Amino acid sequence: MALILEKHKMPVQDPKVRAHNFEEVALGYDEDTAVAEAERCLHCKVPQCRKGCPVSIDIPTFIGKIKERDFDGAIATIKESNALPAICGRVCPQENQCEKHCILTKRGESVAIGRLERFVADRELALDKEVKPVERAADAQRVAVIGAGPSGLSCAGDLAKKGYDVTIFEALHKAGGVLSYGIPEFRLPKDTVVKKEIENIEKLGVKIEVDSVAGRLYTVDELLQEEGFDAVFIGTGAGLPRFQNIPGESLSGVYSANEFLTRCNLMKAYRFPDYATPLKVGKTAAIIGGGNVAMDAARTALRLGAEHVYIVYRRSEAELPARAEEVEHAKEEGIDFRLLTNPVAIEGDENGWVKAMRCIRMELGEPDASGRRRPIPVEGSEFSLAVDTVIVAIGTGPNPIIAQTTPGLVLTKRGNIAADEETGATSKPGVFAGGDIVTGAATVILAMGAGRKAAAAIDAYLKEKKAERD
Repeated sequence: MALILEKHKMPVQDPKVRAHNFEEVALGYDEDTAVAEAERCLHCKVPQCRKGCPVSIDIPTFIGKIKERDFDGAIATIKESNALPAICGRVCPQENQCEKHCILTKRGESVAIGRLERFVADRELALDKEVKPVERAADAQRVAVIGAGPSGLSCAGDLAKKGYDVTIFEALHKAGGVLSYGIPEFRLPKDTVVKKEIENIEKLGVKIEVDSVAGRLYTVDELLQEEGFDAVFIGTGAGLPRFQNIPGESLSGVYSANEFLTRCNLMKAYRFPDYATPLKVGKTAAIIGGGNVAMDAARTALRLGAEHVYIVYRRSEAELPARAEEVEHAKEEGIDFRLLTNPVAIEGDENGWVKAMRCIRMELGEPDASGRRRPIPVEGSEFSLAVDTVIVAIGTGPNPIIAQTTPGLVLTKRGNIAADEETGATSKPGVFAGGDIVTGAATVILAMGAGRKAAAAIDAYLKEKKAERD
């Protein structure tokens, strides 16, 4: 049979329609398309795709089971390594991970590994299969997990499967972390996907306490010394917004992307007036940045009623950090990309509201420490964009609460928790950390991989602790 060199297309909503709703853009494969895509896999003797998976999914096996229409077997294989497959099938940058290593890329396009993962995960969620709790001993050791984001959920799920008594402490009123507050509904449905996959982790026996701000309600030391926990995992993410520190950032109408997306997603601004949480967008919005968060903010602003939305990015399209798919979708929806452009000031009206953004054109010089060509201002090229909303999406840093309330916890120069890359062990015995709080803002799947590594290390630590006690 001749090789099929292109992926089967993902069906999507029409751009003109989806630009005005919050329904999911990508619609997913049907059964026949999934099987046809699985048949593209060459089942290499030495599969390269597994190299790129941070949670070590047995990719050839699950694809082989789809090919045989053993969809139950396929999802079972995935869930041996991944507790959130329907989420990962949607938001993982597969093109830079597992699919990057697929041998088919030497001739054409890789197997659509992410789309196949989503297919079998969605099928299982639709069937609403029972998840049986894991039995644990009456004297099971207890683990506290701080943060119910991707790393915390993965760590908790793995530990529950090993028989530990796990409690997650989540600061917000809903579990999920960035899955709930950051990624928009049109990319990641909350009720049908995020909520269901978190519930499946709870069904394993994991307890989740929301509205519980660790570092304020309990310190790490109190969890270990007074609340009876034998180990603690810190997975608090990177939720502290960064700004450019240019004039005018305090004007009304300027948002951090974090605030903007949280108010839309977690506080349901997109469902106003059903939820009394409106979000003012205005007619023209400018988003500063070029990553996935910038794309999310731009596409959200459009759906909330902005008539014109700019992406303002200081490098060229080749350097855009966002996924190619997200850039493509943004362009299809009419987002206006102003590349090689950098804001220098935000201007306000007499009432203190944004009226314009002063920008300067850039050109690319020699590569900087990131390996990308350094943007250099073009002298005399300043110009003004008339806007009434500015959203800053240039990255985030670690929330300092845990660090401030945990004596002896060593931090990096950037304020992240210093932890062993392979185990998540920190400077404090019994305390582990992983995800964005360690690495800085990264991807969902990398955070999950860190959570899994930490779970294995916590298991080894607690077994040793128990052996010493016995």
